[in-house]
Amino acid sequence: MGTEVHLDFPSVGATENIMMAAVLAKGSTVIRNAAKEPEIVDVQNFLNSMGARIRGAGMDVIRIEGVDRLKGADYAVIPDRIETGTFMMAAAITGGEICVENCIPEHVESVTAKLREAGAQVREERDRIIVQGRPRARAVDFKTLPYPGFPTDMQPQAMALMCVAEGISVITETIFESRFKQAEELRRMGANIKTEGRTAVIRGVESLFGAVVEAYDLRGGASLTLAGLAAEGTTTIEGIHHIDRGYDGFDEKLRSLGANIRRMA
Repeated sequence: MGTEVHLDFPSVGATENIMMAAVLAKGSTVIRNAAKEPEIVDVQNFLNSMGARIRGAGMDVIRIEGVDRLKGADYAVIPDRIETGTFMMAAAITGGEICVENCIPEHVESVTAKLREAGAQVREERDRIIVQGRPRARAVDFKTLPYPGFPTDMQPQAMALMCVAEGISVITETIFESRFKQAEELRRMGANIKTEGRTAVIRGVESLFGAVVEAYDLRGGASLTLAGLAAEGTTTIEGIHHIDRGYDGFDEKLRSLGANIRRMA
């Protein structure tokens, strides 16, 4: 049966699951304090293309009128904004230049703003972004927030960048607990990071050095990969199945950009 749900926190997963459950429920369902991420809007558009009756995605309140059944549909999902942001960080941490095509610049505005604050040059076009890093980024502070704030899924990559930035930066994680697992591995590479609760204080060093490190989660693995690109010597990342879960051909794409990276059995 349809009902009214008020989320204590605008959770993406909770919002999406309620939307999908409510589509075939009898009557009306209202989700208040709903997540506003672009993926929520995409789920609405996808389900509506199958015959669902959903409106309000991208705003605080989403309303769903239940239907008897859904039909098949062809649908193209939106580009991955976290993959876009990761490659933008890759340009910044290496001082290189990357053009990310088939992306939606509006979806990564918070990442763009922070990279510009750190000194990178970012040029936005209709469906692509060009990022030019500087020899050494400036330290900036990051605080993760629900969309349109800085995404928690970009926090580990931002930490890698701040490890080699000039100055001291503070990262505050407000979305997930235990999201600093990459910090200890970055310290193995020479990073100066102190963590306490949901806060990390990073004093940038001139360079990192290669080490054997382990990815404990998806975005932490991306963080270590970026750190390895900027480090002196060879970095070996174990546990890359986490990276494969969220990036398609990550090593191949980086290799096409000039990275010296290879996958080992």
